[in-house]
Amino acid sequence: MSTSVLVGAAPLSPADVVAVARHGARVSLDAAALERVAASRALIERLADDPHPHYGVSTGFGALATTFIAPERRRQLQASLIRSHAAGTGDPVEDEVVRALQLLRLQTLMSGRTGVRPVVVETYAAMLDAGITPLVREYGSLGCSGDLAPLSHVALAAMGEGEVRVDGVVQPAAEALAAASLSPLVLEEKEGLALINGTDGMLGMLLLALDDLSVLLETADIAAAMSIESQLGTDAVFAADLMALRPQVGQAASAANLRALLASSPMVASHAGPEDGRVQDAYSLRCAPQVHGAARDTADHAALIASRELAAAVDNPVIADDGRVRSNGNFHGAPVAYVLDFLAIAVADVASISERRTDRALDVARSHGLPPFLADEVGVDSGLMIAQYAAAGIVSELKRLAVPASVDSIPSSAMQEDHVSMGWSAARKLRRALDGLARVLAVEVITGARALDLRAPLQPGPGTGAVRDLVRAAGVAGPGPDHWVSPDIETVTALVRAGDVARAGLPSTDATRRAGARSDGAS
Repeated sequence: MSTSVLVGAAPLSPADVVAVARHGARVSLDAAALERVAASRALIERLADDPHPHYGVSTGFGALATTFIAPERRRQLQASLIRSHAAGTGDPVEDEVVRALQLLRLQTLMSGRTGVRPVVVETYAAMLDAGITPLVREYGSLGCSGDLAPLSHVALAAMGEGEVRVDGVVQPAAEALAAASLSPLVLEEKEGLALINGTDGMLGMLLLALDDLSVLLETADIAAAMSIESQLGTDAVFAADLMALRPQVGQAASAANLRALLASSPMVASHAGPEDGRVQDAYSLRCAPQVHGAARDTADHAALIASRELAAAVDNPVIADDGRVRSNGNFHGAPVAYVLDFLAIAVADVASISERRTDRALDVARSHGLPPFLADEVGVDSGLMIAQYAAAGIVSELKRLAVPASVDSIPSSAMQEDHVSMGWSAARKLRRALDGLARVLAVEVITGARALDLRAPLQPGPGTGAVRDLVRAAGVAGPGPDHWVSPDIETVTALVRAGDVARAGLPSTDATRRAGARSDGAS
């Protein structure tokens, strides 16, 4: 990717973070910001010469903050901090997560609030551009004093120690730096703390999750429209005047999508007259915009919190406006942790209502004329029976993942850090939840596509019909004898994640335009 993201001139945007983390956009450093970095470093060096101790400059850390460190031992102090804190364990996390947290730490370092040397920010930027991704492991962060262990693994790699991935291949950090003509960092006073004291991991995962969710919520509207249409539901309940009676922003957006998808449907028109004796549809059909809309509003709130965090310079101690190095608690991850947990609740509920719509399509008593389980030869074929089982199993898992992590503080560091956010854990489970939602929606799309085919000669609307055609073009067979279903679910899940379903069904929306940019490799 040729796009370059400028760091230091202004707060990064969510799109900037996604471009670098997911699409390999290069980074450039603002010249004026580099001057601020150099000026703040000069202040730290003056404090280093002061016989009066300054936390993180001439003292130990955490519970050892009162221990004075002699000048000749301070390089060892910084290196020891990184080595000891790089204590992650478990499977490596995804490269995009590591790149996001590294970029976000770079942004804070470029703020001139942390006291690092220019060579530190230049090394972090060069590692990103060279595709050197430090190996960060799943467990280790409590989300307070920031994401210490994950950020320490990044700093360790910049020191030429530990492991990294380059093009997916794990190798020693020293070898990767040498191959990119980069010199390992030798950390000076304050720099170790500055590299690890931030909410960058949880914030990076929040921004990536919001990028995913923008497309998944469009996809949820499309899947719902396919279910409503194929189950002979009505679109009258989504009318704009009815939505205006409850002025919820997300609900109005979702209802507008449903109206657009169903307005030109011959299938909906076929039973829209007085001969349709049903008074109202089941909640999973009728209340789709209320549930999907509430999830949209939750995402909007999370995006607001993320935008504030993107404008933050999180470090402890930090160089304040008065030029003093001051301790603070801005590294506490509570604001980010709360919205990560909130999003997990919304994701679980959107998946839950989707699975209910799928189940209705398969139940002959509720599907209004569709064959049991959409099977070809009832009794011999099982149709999509077990696809619904898979969706139900995922929804059950998502309910467990919706249990908040942010209420589960546990004390650490000899009770100095006696209340922590668990924001990293909240972010990790949200990523798993989003994967589950994509799969549940894929099952509904597969079910809806088969149900639409089974309504022939009635035809679906243009948007839902385009999604049905996309599914068929991807190799997912229509009605017929039973076949191996698992590959179908994997295929459509990939279409959902890539934004292809959203783009086919609702090509004019903001989220689907972003999905198109992602699949094209643009930021």
